Amino acid sequence: MTTKALITGSAGFIGHHLVTHLLDNTDWEIVCLDRLDVSGNLNRLSEILQDRPSQKTRISLIYHDLKSEINSMLESVIGPVNIILHLAAASHVDRSILNPMEFVMDNVVGTVNLLQFARRQDQLQRFVYFSTDEVFGPATKSVSFKEKDRYNCTNPYSASKAGGEEMCVAFHNTYGLPMMILHTMNVFGERQHPEKFIPMCIRKILLDEEILIHANATLTEPGSRFYVHARDVADAVLYLLTQINVDDVKYPDELVAECPKFNIVGINEIDNLTMANSIAAVLDRPLRYRLIDYHSSRPGHDLRYALDGSLMTRLGWQPKQSVKQWLPGVVKWTVENYSWLGLNRKIQ
Repeated sequence: MTTKALITGSAGFIGHHLVTHLLDNTDWEIVCLDRLDVSGNLNRLSEILQDRPSQKTRISLIYHDLKSEINSMLESVIGPVNIILHLAAASHVDRSILNPMEFVMDNVVGTVNLLQFARRQDQLQRFVYFSTDEVFGPATKSVSFKEKDRYNCTNPYSASKAGGEEMCVAFHNTYGLPMMILHTMNVFGERQHPEKFIPMCIRKILLDEEILIHANATLTEPGSRFYVHARDVADAVLYLLTQINVDDVKYPDELVAECPKFNIVGINEIDNLTMANSIAAVLDRPLRYRLIDYHSSRPGHDLRYALDGSLMTRLGWQPKQSVKQWLPGVVKWTVENYSWLGLNRKIQ
C-alpha cells in the first residue's frame, strides 16, 4: 500500500520544498492542506509541478484554516493518512509582537485541532511537528542548544511555537501519538518570501538600497545564524522517517521526556554582515549597510541563535552543502525569477 502524507502549510516556503523532495524521492501520495495567506502561495506548487507533469496525480490540494477543527466532512475528503507533516504556522516575530493572540490561535489552537485529527487515524505512523530554534531563546557565543534543553522564549512567536510543541509532547505522553519534533533555524532557498533576510538583501542590493544589519548595543558584533537550505531540511525529514527508528534514539539524559526531538542545523555559523557581503559579491554590486542596535530597534528579537546538530550527525545525516556552497545558486536563481522579490522586471 502506498504511503499517504498530509502536509500542512504545503504552499509555504519550506512546505513546497518538502513536497518537491517527496515527489522526487518517494512514491507517496501527498495531500496538501493550506489556507493560502501571507505565507502560502500556490505559485510555488504550480512551478514545481510544471517541471514534473507526470507527478500531478500524486498531489491533491485542500483549502482549510486550522483555527477551525477538521470536521467529519473535511476528514472524509482527506481520507486516512500515514504521515502528518505539520508546517502550517504564523512565523513573523514583528507581527507576533503586534498581535500575539493571532499567533496563539494559529500555532497552538491550530496544532491542537490537527492533533485531534491525528488521534482518529488508525494507520498513523508519525506526526512531525516543525518547531523552531527560537523556543530556546538567545544563545551566548559558547552555547549551542541540544534537542531537549529548556525553553526561554523572548517573543510571542517563539512562545506560541513552544506552546504547540508542548501540546505535541502532551499528546505523545497522554495518547501515545507517534510524535517527532524538529527544530530548524534560518532556512533559506528558492521562492522564499522577500521579508526574510537573504531575499531582502538580494532585493535591496539590486535596488541600491541600504540594508540594516542588527548588531549588539555597541555596534561591534553583527547577529549570527546557522543557515540551512530548505532542500537539506527536506532531506533530513525523509531520512528520519525512512532510515531511523526515532523511538529508539537515545539522548544523553535518560530522565528527559521520551518524545523524539531532532535539531536540523546548517554546517557553518555566519554573521549577517558577512552574509550580506557574500550576496553582494555574487551580485557583483556594492553593499550599502548600517549596523543598528537590534534590541532597541526590534524588541523581542535575539542577536544569536544556535542549535547543536551533533545528534543528527551521530545518526548519519549532515547537510549536503554549506551555506557558502548553496548561496551563489540561490542568489542567481532569485535574480532570474525576480517576481519572487516583489519586482516587476529583472534588474540588470
